[in-house]
Order: sequence, then C-alpha cells, then structure tokens
Amino acid sequence: MDDVPLLEVRNLNKIYEDGYHAVRDVSYTLPSGKLVGLIGPNGCGKSTMMKCINKMHPLTSGDVLIDGKSIRDQKPGEIARQVANVPAELKNSFGLTVYETVMLGRYPYLRNLWWETDEDESSVVDAMRKFGILHLQNRQINMLSSGELQRVLIAKAYVQNPRLMLVDEPTSHLDMKYKLNVMEYLRAMVRQDMTVLVAEHDISLMARYCDLCIIMKKGGLVAVGDPKKVIDEELVREVYEVEASVGTDADGEIYVLPKRFVGNYHL
Repeated sequence: MDDVPLLEVRNLNKIYEDGYHAVRDVSYTLPSGKLVGLIGPNGCGKSTMMKCINKMHPLTSGDVLIDGKSIRDQKPGEIARQVANVPAELKNSFGLTVYETVMLGRYPYLRNLWWETDEDESSVVDAMRKFGILHLQNRQINMLSSGELQRVLIAKAYVQNPRLMLVDEPTSHLDMKYKLNVMEYLRAMVRQDMTVLVAEHDISLMARYCDLCIIMKKGGLVAVGDPKKVIDEELVREVYEVEASVGTDADGEIYVLPKRFVGNYHL
C-alpha cells in the first residue's frame, strides 16, 4: 500500500445542468504528508473540483480515489472519516457556540446521536487549545472575527482526524497578519498520514508555504509540482493574464510581484 497515493484524481469532468464545463479532464495524484496549494483565477474550477473530491458534487465522468478506493461507491459518512472540508465561509451558524461548532467535526464518529463520549470531548478541547480558541469556546460563532472563525472551522475539520483536508480560500477576507497566521496553522497540521489541499488566489502565499502546487485555468490543469520550479513569469502571464516579476528573497522564498494586466479589457 506504500505506493498507493493518498489522493488520485482520474480524468475528472464536472459539467453542470446548464452545460457549463467547470472541470475539464483533470488528472493528478497526491502523496500523504504534504501541504498542497490549488491555485488559479476566479472561476477556474478550484472550488468545484474540491466539492467533487468530497462528493458534495456528483462527478460527470472520471473518478476520485482516496487511498486507492473510489469515492463513487462510498456513503457520505465513510467519506467524512477520510476527507474533512473547511468552507470559504459558514453560511448558517444557527446560534452555535465555538465548542458546539468544533464538536460537529466528531459527527462521523458518534455512536449515539444525542451525546458525545469523553474521547470526543477531549479531542475537541485539545483542538481548541491547539488553535488558540479555547478561551472562545462559549462564544457564538457569529460574534467572532474573520480570523477567529477560520481557526474554528479548521479546528472542526481537524477533530475529524481526516486523511485529506480540503480548505477553500481560507485567507480571502483576512488581513496580512491573519493570512500568515492561518497558513502557519495549516502548515503545522500536515503530518505523515495527512495531506492538506488549500484552494487560494494568493499565488505568493501558496508559493511560500506549500510543498506542491496545482495550477488551474478555465477548468483544466496547467501545472503540478514544486512551486519554486513551476511558478515563473511565463506561467503567471498564461494563467492570470498579468505581467509580473517572479523571484526569490534573501531567505530563498519565492515571491510574485504583479505589474500590469495584459489581457483583453471588456468595458
């Protein structure tokens, strides 16, 4: 089993009922123990592909395998024990507290619908402590800042003990401090038996933190690999229609400095 990838996406296509082809014949594999950036402009298919991976969207064609097993024949509860989802935003909180929200991550393991075990409670408290939100446990999540809410959602996914964590645009509403804070938490979460896949717009942020990058444009795959090897000025121009300077700083970290839009204007 050592040579079986944690995640394998095979010729994945997703076409919506209105005919929009959101994901186009995408194939790649990911090993365990990696922080992976899923990069591309708005509408390139990042979020749709993630929703196909955790079976929130039915696949039009192709397949997704977790540890060599297709998701097609698996029930939602089975997938939830392997794949955790951190959404870009929480649309309905129903007045839940931080503690109650994180506890929802234990749902795939609950043996009784109405109460949690000591193990569940211990797992939730440990996660809240790890992500610096224990002091917020009794606060309703609709009273949290964007940075605090992101940590709550990550903690909720963490207590699922997933093999794969899908994180959708975790820094889109955050200032510079919290962007770095969230990425540091995600970087620290990666372990030998778990990979974190992060969909993001910020190519510099992903290049800095990620072991691998998957780069998409118009539903298709442009490149997969070490960000220091695949991200260059030509790629940024192709994917984002932006002229940019790409280089490394004094610490050897890659940066992308956008300079000008070179696509076609539609005014």
